[in-house]
Amino acid sequence: MFDFRIKWDFHPKKIKNAAKKASFKNLGHAGAVIRLAAKQSIKRNRSASMAGSPPHTRRGQLKRSLRYTVDKGNESVVIGPTYTMVGRSGMAHEYGGFFRGNRYPKRAFMQPALDKNRRKVSKLWASAVK
Repeated sequence: MFDFRIKWDFHPKKIKNAAKKASFKNLGHAGAVIRLAAKQSIKRNRSASMAGSPPHTRRGQLKRSLRYTVDKGNESVVIGPTYTMVGRSGMAHEYGGFFRGNRYPKRAFMQPALDKNRRKVSKLWASAVK
């Protein structure tokens, strides 16, 4: 005859804190991965890129303007070009539209970067909480 005793300690607060910490860390990694993919898709070239392909940058300003930040309170990450460096031109490229009197065709670079790395980003959370 065998006798087993199991002691189970459940600490929901510790689990919640570990999940938040892992989420913050992985959101930062996700932001970095997507930002890098977007930067790599933008090529330096004096001529405009074809409609439907990522935009070209003449001096590299669009590439340098890409940033990401993690919002701990909302548990989200924001990735994209900074307004102070490129103004609304990033939005005109991503969605198509007018900027400084010129019409820009859609030359998305952020959405394709997200789509390309969707699997990689989801794997970051696979073993996040230990």
